[in-house]
Amino acid sequence: MSEIKSKVLALKYRPQIFEDLIGQDIMVKTISNSIKIKKIPNAYLFTGIRGVGKTTTARIVAKALNCKNGIDNLCKENQCEHCEAIANGNHLDILEMDGADKTGIDDVRDLIEFSKYSPSTANYKIFIVDEVHMLSKQAFNALLKTLEEPPDYLKFIFATTEVRKIPVTVISRCQRFDLSRVKSELLLVFLKNIVSKEKGKISEEALKLIVKISEGSVRDSLSLLDRALITQTLEKKELDLKMAQKIFGYFDKSQLIELFDLIFIGKEKEIIEKYRKISDQGVDPKIFLNDFLEVLYFIKNFKIFGKNEINFSLNDEESKNLEKISSSIDNETLIMFWQFTLKSIEELNMVSNQDLLVEMFLVRLTHLKDSPKLEELLNNIELSNDSNYKNDIKVNNLKSPIEETKNLIKSLDQIKNISQEKKEEKINPEPIMNNNILEIKKFEDLISICSNEKEIKLKYDLEKNVKLVKFEFGLIEIESSNNFDKDFIKNLSQKLFEWTNQRWIITLSKLKGRPTKNQIKENENKELLDKVKLSDDYKKILKNFKDANLINIEEKEPIND
Repeated sequence: MSEIKSKVLALKYRPQIFEDLIGQDIMVKTISNSIKIKKIPNAYLFTGIRGVGKTTTARIVAKALNCKNGIDNLCKENQCEHCEAIANGNHLDILEMDGADKTGIDDVRDLIEFSKYSPSTANYKIFIVDEVHMLSKQAFNALLKTLEEPPDYLKFIFATTEVRKIPVTVISRCQRFDLSRVKSELLLVFLKNIVSKEKGKISEEALKLIVKISEGSVRDSLSLLDRALITQTLEKKELDLKMAQKIFGYFDKSQLIELFDLIFIGKEKEIIEKYRKISDQGVDPKIFLNDFLEVLYFIKNFKIFGKNEINFSLNDEESKNLEKISSSIDNETLIMFWQFTLKSIEELNMVSNQDLLVEMFLVRLTHLKDSPKLEELLNNIELSNDSNYKNDIKVNNLKSPIEETKNLIKSLDQIKNISQEKKEEKINPEPIMNNNILEIKKFEDLISICSNEKEIKLKYDLEKNVKLVKFEFGLIEIESSNNFDKDFIKNLSQKLFEWTNQRWIITLSKLKGRPTKNQIKENENKELLDKVKLSDDYKKILKNFKDANLINIEEKEPIND
């Protein structure tokens, strides 16, 4: 029985010559011209996201340098011995290694030792190093000399997805090419041609979904297409958009647009039910929120340009519905939704059940859309009968709805109170008392107030254990730690409410915070000690008192006679 051999599409349709590469025209032209005029660099460096053709380009360059037919007639089908051996990965003079596997200095030493010998059959001996950023620092250092002044017959070709991890000294010795993401239109045409060659039946809308998910990566798109063709073959019918969404775990944008309608109507129950149906399809919460952002972007396009700039992300019915929504939503609400969605994406990693966060996000949007505009606030504020007082209203302190998204916990009553404050001639940097309400503008204010209010335990924790990530009015974000007293956050929250008449959000973050106040003070004292120890006065003291040791410094105010 004969064995049936098959290749995955990513290998079957791997480019063999420069003309097969898509989306990299400038790079192809530059490299081809340099080889034609014999201006060949010592080393090439190809960087870009996964699946855009870095390793493939490296092999094609190796072929172009060694092909018997020359750069203008590179072998595609009837390959010469060099091109065939390079394509199969068994050419004696073309060494291809994985930087993730061969990371040490010993591996690079073997490579350098191998480079001392001239090529056996080819014009050039070529080293292709994939994921070169994985090499160790010592390995990079060992390469530097050979990389800068290699023998005429030796060429290096590096490929990486993390170019920032490569030392600058290495990058400066290479001719660098940044491979861009392949544009959607080119990728769609490319996939259509492959479907035709494979005699598959996949709708254009399904192919557009594959293009969107692949994010400009050719290899990703071919892997997804492989799955689609297998399903289509088994089902024995054309694979449409609905089936593709089930295969790839993506949901129809029409469901998201329906959610927008429900948000503006304010039907909270239906909103939750609609999201749970989307979630049951296996949609990741982060993907949902990113698609939510994309729909907001489409609405922006309709408002500004009167159309959707991205050609095939929406069908006609979806475009019509979004155009209708764009006419009923104002710019301030649109920007509020955008900012609040970004904030929710940041908060996803802070909760164990991300679906709960998305549900609360959607419910809060129904109330956020109704937040009063600046003009409404001014009309509703009850002003004093004193006409002179009207001129003193602190209008500048009123935040627009856009700014309000930064602190959603503020109620309308609190905004009114702010609006009725009289303008201050100058801002006092220290915490001040205003009608028994304290103003806390920075972390140092909070520590100072704890000291004034005799909250010694709270002050101790703030100075010794709090590594601050973010501090603004109404919000404190600190690095998570086991050093806190179990009631620390509860007590701090209660005191902040007493002092400011404002509910504060206190969150524990996975992000690394700044050093504690005590650590900062210790570092400053150490720097001062080190500075004094270098002074001439201290050296004179040591000369007379050899056992002396400086352990502390106290600065005293000068005594005035």
